[in-house]
Amino acid sequence: MINFLTKRKRIGKEIVDCAYKVHVKLGPGLLEKIYETCFCHELRKKNLKVLSQIRVPIKYDGLTFDEGFRIDVLVEDKVVCALKAVNEMNPVFEAQLLTHLKLTKKRSGYLINFNVPLIKNGIKRIIL
Repeated sequence: MINFLTKRKRIGKEIVDCAYKVHVKLGPGLLEKIYETCFCHELRKKNLKVLSQIRVPIKYDGLTFDEGFRIDVLVEDKVVCALKAVNEMNPVFEAQLLTHLKLTKKRSGYLINFNVPLIKNGIKRIIL
């Protein structure tokens, strides 16, 4: 039986591999939605469970508000992926991913910017 850490490592490897494949085929300069669609397709080809644009309500002060946030991509109900296609990464993107992880009680996330010459420079892993 695969333990949790080994499975999380395997999922992370597959996420990086899929981001790389999409970036090699498409290159930088497209819209985030295009990368998201192709990235999810590549993950599904690896038989991973993938959900995209998941609405997450906010629970605050004993109330639940539907006006929450969206997760770009959730892999195997364990890893949150925030996808970007921007010229410069803003520190707020990392802060948002950290908050998404905390609010969803997930421990692992990837911030992926496809608008870079080398995709390895566009991937940041976050572990809580």
